[in-house]
Amino acid sequence: MQKQVLILCDTFPPAFAPRMGYLCKYLKQYAWKPTVITEDNIRENIFAFLKSDADVRYIRYRKLKDGFLSKIEWFAVLLADWLLDYHNRRMYYEALKASRKQSFDVVLCSSHRVFPLPAARRIARKLHLPLVIDLRDIIEQCADNEYISSKVPRLGGLEKPLVEVYRRILLRQRNRVLRDAAWITTVSPWHVGILKAFNARVELIYNGYDPEIFYPAPIRSKQFYITYTGRMFNTALRDPSFLFQAIARLDEEGIISPETFRIRWFMDEKSKRIILDASRSYPLAAYMDFGGYVAASEIPAILNESAILLILSNKSGETGPNGIMTTKFFEYVAVERPVLCVRGDEGCLEEVINTTRAGLSAHSPEDVYNFIRSQYQQWKKTGYTTVDVNREEIAKFSRRTQAGQFVCIFDRLTEA
Repeated sequence: MQKQVLILCDTFPPAFAPRMGYLCKYLKQYAWKPTVITEDNIRENIFAFLKSDADVRYIRYRKLKDGFLSKIEWFAVLLADWLLDYHNRRMYYEALKASRKQSFDVVLCSSHRVFPLPAARRIARKLHLPLVIDLRDIIEQCADNEYISSKVPRLGGLEKPLVEVYRRILLRQRNRVLRDAAWITTVSPWHVGILKAFNARVELIYNGYDPEIFYPAPIRSKQFYITYTGRMFNTALRDPSFLFQAIARLDEEGIISPETFRIRWFMDEKSKRIILDASRSYPLAAYMDFGGYVAASEIPAILNESAILLILSNKSGETGPNGIMTTKFFEYVAVERPVLCVRGDEGCLEEVINTTRAGLSAHSPEDVYNFIRSQYQQWKKTGYTTVDVNREEIAKFSRRTQAGQFVCIFDRLTEA
C-alpha cells in the first residue's frame, strides 16, 4: 500500500535546491508518494527536470516584479510577516487545503533557516501526524551573516546589535519547533552535534549525487581545466587565496601558460565580483574564464572534462564556517576527478575527502602548488586526470540510498 508524505519546504526545483527534488524522484521506488508545498521564489531554472516527480504547489507571496508598486508590495509583505507571520500562515492554509483532498502519513519540513518550520509544526499537530524536520543549513555554521538573504545596511554601529537580536529571535523560533519534532535529519556530523542539544532524535543524511546522472566518464581535453560551480558569499566562508598564490607561483616558474591552463568559474555576477576582487593582486586574469549558471543536465560533462574540481572552504572555528558540505562536492567525487579543497576546513569535509580518497584538503599554498603541479603532469601525459577513489564510501552518498534513509525514518514513525 502506498503511503503519503506532505513536504513543506522553503524552496524546490526548478530553483537551486535539489535535496528535496531528488528525494521525491526516488521516493516512488520505496512506495511513498510526495506532495510538496513551497514558495514560488524561482529565479533559476536549473533543476526543472525534478519538478515532475511530485505534486508541487507553489505559493506566490509577491506578484509584482518591478516598479514603485512592487516596492510597496515588498514592504506590505514584510510588515505582514512581522505582525501576522504571513509566510507561515499562507503555507499552513495551503497544507490544510491539500489535506482535505488527500490523507497523509508523515509531515516532512526542509529548511535552510527557519521558514517554514512553524507552518509544518502547526499542520502536523492539526492532522495528528509525526513531524520530520530536515535542516540543510543552520545559522550556527556561518562565519558571518550569510544566513541573512539581504545585505545588512550600515546604521551607525547599530547594525551589529540588531543582527544579534535578529539571530537570537530566529534561533528561538527554530529551537522551539525542533523540540517538538518526531525526528530531525541534517547534513553533516557537526550539524548533528549542534542539533542534539535541542532534540536527541537527530540523524545524519548527507547531501549527495544522483547516480543516474553523475558517474565517471573521462573526457580528454586540449586544455587543463580547474572548475568551480556554485556561489560565493564572501571570503570568510570560502577563501581562494591559497589557490591564487599557488597558481601565481606556477605561472612565475613558467610551468603553466594561459594557452593550456584555465580556471573556470560557473557562477552568478555577485560571486564573480567577489572572485575578481580577491584575485586582483595576483597576475591571473589571463587564466580565468567566467560562465553563468548552467542547467543541471550540462554539469556532468563539464565535470568529466575537468582536470581538477575545486571546492572553496575555510578552516573551521568557533565563529564558523562549520560543517558545510555542499551538494557539488558529492557530485565531484561521483565522477572521480581529483578534488581540491581550498582552504581545508580541518573538519567534516576534510574527513570525507580523506575517507573517500577524493583528492586534497589543502592547509597551505605549498599543498595546492604540489597538487596542481602533479595533476598537470598527469594531464600532459594522458589528456585527462583521474583519482583512485573509495567507491564503497562514495556509494553511501547516492540520492537513491539517501531516499532509503528517509523512508526508514518514515516507516519507523508510522509503524510505531
